[in-house]
Amino acid sequence: MPTPHNHAPQGAFAKTVLMPGDPLRAKFIAETFLEEPQLVNNVRGVQGYTGTYKGVKVSVMASGMGIPSIAIYSGELFDHYGVENIIRVGSAGAMRADLALGSVVAGMGACTNSAFPEQYELGGTFAPIASFELLSAAVEAAKELGVKMPVGNLYSSDTFYDAAQRNMRWTKMGVMAVEMEAAGLYCTAAYAGKRALAICSISDNLITGEELSPEARQTTFTDMMKIALEVAVKMDKE
Repeated sequence: MPTPHNHAPQGAFAKTVLMPGDPLRAKFIAETFLEEPQLVNNVRGVQGYTGTYKGVKVSVMASGMGIPSIAIYSGELFDHYGVENIIRVGSAGAMRADLALGSVVAGMGACTNSAFPEQYELGGTFAPIASFELLSAAVEAAKELGVKMPVGNLYSSDTFYDAAQRNMRWTKMGVMAVEMEAAGLYCTAAYAGKRALAICSISDNLITGEELSPEARQTTFTDMMKIALEVAVKMDKE
């Protein structure tokens, strides 16, 4: 049955879904990398496509911005559409000076200032982490593609306009970059018993002040997209 946010029929989504935040990035990925992409969902303009990549069925659908939004869309894909793997392919702000614009990072873990994990009433602090299987496949894919991809902690913030001074405290704890979705995705996947990974391209650097244009963010993060697509192929063989 359709969900409130997804009117695709059963079977419309692949086992692995790439999930950018921006619907226009979802459209770009589908039209650039997938063969015979079909629009399977467009409720609220959050576009979802399914096609093939190297003969493997792959889907891509936008998540919108923030933990509440990605939790809704990923939760419905996991719970109602039989999706097993979701790979966030989004942008992040570097918290290290050595991370160049356009470079790729993978989130082994995701710290957060969000109260989202409190819903599980665990009586402690839950540590949102990526699927080891997806992360291992991504590291392998990055090496095969010749892409340097640091792996470490992300910071999923509920506040986009967060004071830089506050973010720098996370830098001292080894956090690589700030974004807004990974922790929510990791929590949702854990609760559903599914797999998730966030691969992010650096769109701006909080240390150096450099940043990419909105247009560049939509269309230039191809290394990140290729790594995620190769992960989908690797997971199809399992």
